[in-house]
Amino acid sequence: MIVEIVSTGDELITGSIVDTNASFLSSEFLELGILVKRCHVVGDDKKDIQAVLKEISLRADIVIVTGGLGPTKDDLTAEIAVEVTGDELIFNKHAFEHMEAFFKERHFEMSDINKKQAYLPSKSIIIQNDCGTASGFYLNHGKSVFYFLPGVPFEMKAMFKKRVLPDICGKFEISHRLKKKITLFGVPESKAAQNLEDFEKQFPDMKLGFRAAFPIIEIKLLSSVVLDNIKIKKDFKNASEWILSRFDPSQIVSAERLSMEEEVARLLIEKKKTIAVAESCTGGLIANLLTDVPGSSAYFLFSVVTYSNEAKINILDVSQKTIIDYGAVHENTAEEMAKGVMGKAGADFGISTSGIAGPTGGTEDKPVGTICIGFAKQGFSTARTYCLDFHDRSKNKKIFAYTCLNYLRKKLL
Repeated sequence: MIVEIVSTGDELITGSIVDTNASFLSSEFLELGILVKRCHVVGDDKKDIQAVLKEISLRADIVIVTGGLGPTKDDLTAEIAVEVTGDELIFNKHAFEHMEAFFKERHFEMSDINKKQAYLPSKSIIIQNDCGTASGFYLNHGKSVFYFLPGVPFEMKAMFKKRVLPDICGKFEISHRLKKKITLFGVPESKAAQNLEDFEKQFPDMKLGFRAAFPIIEIKLLSSVVLDNIKIKKDFKNASEWILSRFDPSQIVSAERLSMEEEVARLLIEKKKTIAVAESCTGGLIANLLTDVPGSSAYFLFSVVTYSNEAKINILDVSQKTIIDYGAVHENTAEEMAKGVMGKAGADFGISTSGIAGPTGGTEDKPVGTICIGFAKQGFSTARTYCLDFHDRSKNKKIFAYTCLNYLRKKLL
């Protein structure tokens, strides 16, 4: 089965926004055991989009097109679709009534320009958009079934999962494949690839993929088609075990498809423990990661960003003498922060960060990239210092936050 994705919009080719839609769709198809063959990015140029769609229609089974369904003049997708297929645009009453209801429910006035979104190809089937005004549609052309969806990510994702995915599963015979995702931390992508360079020789029937989502590395394993084949299942198990054996156990966050924050959440829930967080240099990133996991109220109690020394002293009961003698970025300070936040929240564990994210503020003794992480539980507290400078403030903050979560993960094992 050949699947291709077309993302349209000048904002994509100019770099104004990142094409997260193609990444999401590729991942969703992989969950079905389908590897997307090609991803195309095309600006808002009618001839360019037409040429791409005509070319793809000669070879692909499924084509997902995102973008260009809005009310403005540069939203050309419906018009291009009829020119490519030889169809015509007609007023779709259902699409218009959906827009009217959408605006009315939110007490907004619908301007005349929105009516443009109700003109769809006559031979198309509407794809309802529960999250926005632009209806999608699908139609057949050449070898392909084309699904046209809005470019707004949260609208596109909802429509794909609720409307498009069931339609694809109903139209096509999906070949079952075994899938596995392994999450790594603390190993560069180049090193991970080097560790696995003999994979194809060892397991020629398996496919291996890498995804670097700083500072995490994801390894994706996909089997050949499974037709109740015991040998393939055995080979897949052996391949999984071989991959895991190529890394230090401390580098393996999860072999069960979990992210760092999901794995920490799993361990906290499994052990029926609660956490409180005190952050300085990470500015709330750790709390955000922990609470991004659904059900985080089961383990997450309290978070505070104590950026100033006064906040550390007044809110977390860090000793003024500690600050004077050692400074804000020190293991003693981080340890007292962890103890303080644990006590304030009444949590089972407290974690803390204090560091220098840069680009300024570093010294010879404490260079940019220095991070002190504190950990506390009843009757025990400790701290550790790392130096992790990636020469970029946002990257430093992110690696600090993940290093703290990984530190906590190891404490929970």
